[in-house]
Amino acid sequence: MNGVDLFLLGRTLMKIGEAALPTEDIGTHSTSVRTVLIVAGDVRDRPGGAVGEIAVRTGLPQSAVSGAVARLREAGAVVTGPDPRDRRRLLVRPAPEASARVAEVRATPVDAALSTALDTDDPEHLATIVALLDELARHVTPQSLTRLRE
Repeated sequence: MNGVDLFLLGRTLMKIGEAALPTEDIGTHSTSVRTVLIVAGDVRDRPGGAVGEIAVRTGLPQSAVSGAVARLREAGAVVTGPDPRDRRRLLVRPAPEASARVAEVRATPVDAALSTALDTDDPEHLATIVALLDELARHVTPQSLTRLRE
């Protein structure tokens, strides 16, 4: 495996992950699921940041971050409030408790999306792939990215 192969694998896994997410009853939005997940991850890792700070850290346009924050607030995943030092800035934190929507998203297994992507219904094969992905996830964490930036 080389860097290109790893990049393409990551992109493919990201798309399978997006396909696994439940989208019923969420309506249409201007921001993509991918953008919402990137912002949610940043808020989880660095709670209390302003929208502009999230945009800088993620490389997303501020308008996309604002749209993602609105979707996350609507889903009950984050809470927002004014910055006490600068009332014009909006600070974003994870919600103290997961909403029903957040719990549903977190509880949805990837099996159906993997089955479709891999074109297999073999439960043993799917279980092996899921176990390998779980193992990879234990080793490749958000802290891995922090170490890359150092």
